[in-house]
Amino acid sequence: MKSTVVFGFLGTSLDRAQGTDRWSKWRPTVAMCQQEDLLISRVELLVETKFKNLAQQVVADIQQVSPETVVKVNEINFSDPWDFQEVYEGLYDLITNYSFKTDKEDYFIHLTTGTHVAQICWFLLNEANFIPARLLQTSPVRTDDRHASAAGRYSIIDLDLSKYDRLATRFAQEQEKTLDFLKSGIATKSKTFNKLIEQIELVAVNSKAPMLIMGPTGAGKSMLASRIFDLRHSRAGITGRFVEVNCATLRGDQAMSTLFGHKRGAFTGAQTDRPGLLKEADKGLIFLDEIGELGLDEQAMLLQALEDKTFLPLGSDKSVSSDFQLIAGTNRDLRMEVQTGQFREDLLARINLWTFTLPSLAERREDISANLDFELERFAKTHRRQVRFNKESRDAFLKFARSPDARWSANFRDLNAAVTRMATLAPKGRITTTCVESEIARLKDGWSSGGIEKVTTSAALEGLDREQIDPFDWAQLEYVLQVCKDSKTLSDAGRKLFTVSRTSKAKANDADRLKKYLARFGLTWDQVK
Repeated sequence: MKSTVVFGFLGTSLDRAQGTDRWSKWRPTVAMCQQEDLLISRVELLVETKFKNLAQQVVADIQQVSPETVVKVNEINFSDPWDFQEVYEGLYDLITNYSFKTDKEDYFIHLTTGTHVAQICWFLLNEANFIPARLLQTSPVRTDDRHASAAGRYSIIDLDLSKYDRLATRFAQEQEKTLDFLKSGIATKSKTFNKLIEQIELVAVNSKAPMLIMGPTGAGKSMLASRIFDLRHSRAGITGRFVEVNCATLRGDQAMSTLFGHKRGAFTGAQTDRPGLLKEADKGLIFLDEIGELGLDEQAMLLQALEDKTFLPLGSDKSVSSDFQLIAGTNRDLRMEVQTGQFREDLLARINLWTFTLPSLAERREDISANLDFELERFAKTHRRQVRFNKESRDAFLKFARSPDARWSANFRDLNAAVTRMATLAPKGRITTTCVESEIARLKDGWSSGGIEKVTTSAALEGLDREQIDPFDWAQLEYVLQVCKDSKTLSDAGRKLFTVSRTSKAKANDADRLKKYLARFGLTWDQVK
């Protein structure tokens, strides 16, 4: 049978009593040793030096009521017993240097004595599994029986909530509310997506480390990041603001200035100081969408800011601090970007601790019905006008939306646009089958034509005579021009296009190779860009 060990503070007020009358008074430290069905083998009593005389009286009384109990007095002194940091560190040092023998001893923490700060610290250390103990709470009993009143009663609290059905049910309900909140209130039938959201919820509440959200454009990365911030604000103590920036819109000095700020005169047009978005996110959260679009210089500064919480604004020789949390978003394969030299490997390692990939709408066709309702509600809030499908039109739209014919290349942006168009054109607030048929035709036409990007790419080829170019070369040229359009510089595009062959060359010179390739068709970088 295991012996029982109790950790607890000396109650400088509750444990105090004088003369023989002390036996008629409830004293928590003595009382826990008076319980007939709680046999305590050892008490690890925490005592401040100035209360040693009181401790001696309590120890003597414990020996009188429970001779088998050994009391070990541990001196622990706080300059301010209400200072959370000091108390937590003191208790942490005590228990991390203590030799627990869980195979031979059961441990309890007496929560009734000590300041409220001490009680909270005990609870946190126990919850974090630094102490393999259960919580012991003693309390007085209102009765005419003086002996019973002195002994009081006790209860044992186990932080394993699965043992408390009512509490477990309530926490399960609260977690369901949280998951529903992260999903923007959209009911989902996708088991994979539900599991993903459960993992994100755990990380959002329990970790301050950077998160990387991957997924195609329009998959909902921005909305999810905003929800994670709201969750951390309500449950994880984050006090600052939510800052969002699309890195694809940042170039050159603008990128540096926007993220890290600048001093007046740092560059042409810098007429006043600017704090930068990382500073604005101090004590809060910044969402860097399309982080793969950042230049290498900005990536280096971001890495330093993540590791040191400091950075240098443009034109300044004095570091600025910001205790921000980061969520990064991307639709690119950043590992591939590292291989091609477009993304820093050390930065990826820093933000890759928690990586979650959002599925596309096409991969969640079972959830289209719920998302359709969500988009209708969002339209109603934005336009202050309620719009509904009739049964036939809704069935027709969902049949198409769930079919292989629906590509949903822009994901939820496509769905949002479709609902917005149908709701806007709906006669008398009712989306008819005619509206649905027109929208289906519009979506099919947009997907089959290749969309805006196809038009933009083909525009760069207008000056060429297609009949003089082999179909193979034409297809290759179209791909090259698309890569050029998506790249920041000639070298950037070259690295992407020659990602394999460049490794076998002593000097890659990607920019020169691409320039010569374009010259074969009479094109220059400026023309295609």
